Amino acid sequence: MTKRAYDCAYGCPVEATLDVIGGKWKSVILYHLLDGTRRFGELRRLLPGVTQRMLTLQLRELERDGVIRRTVYAEVPPRVEYALTPFGESLRYVILMMLEWGAKNMDTILANKERAMATAE
Repeated sequence: MTKRAYDCAYGCPVEATLDVIGGKWKSVILYHLLDGTRRFGELRRLLPGVTQRMLTLQLRELERDGVIRRTVYAEVPPRVEYALTPFGESLRYVILMMLEWGAKNMDTILANKERAMATAE
C-alpha cells in the first residue's frame, strides 16, 4: 500500500472507519437505518440498552460525520427523523458483513465471555 494524504490524520484506513462507526451503538443505529427512515422514539425502542443521552450523542456524531441526515418537522410536538445519507448508504455492505459475522459467531462469542467470567471469579 502506498502512503496517502489520509495517513497524516489516521494510522490506517481501518482507524478512519472506526472513527466514524466505532463505539457500542453507532453500528447498531446504522443497522436499523438500513431499512429506511426512523424517528428518534423508534430508535430508542429498538435500542433498549441505550440511554436517551447516549443515543442523542451517537446520532449527533453520525450526523456530524455525514453518515446520517436529521430532519426536523415544524410540528407540535416536533417530529425528528433520521435517515442514511448516500455516504452512510456506502456503509451498507460493512454493516451487513458485521451482521453475518455476528450471526455465525454469536455462540462462540457468548461461550468465550462465559469462560472469561468463570475464570475471573
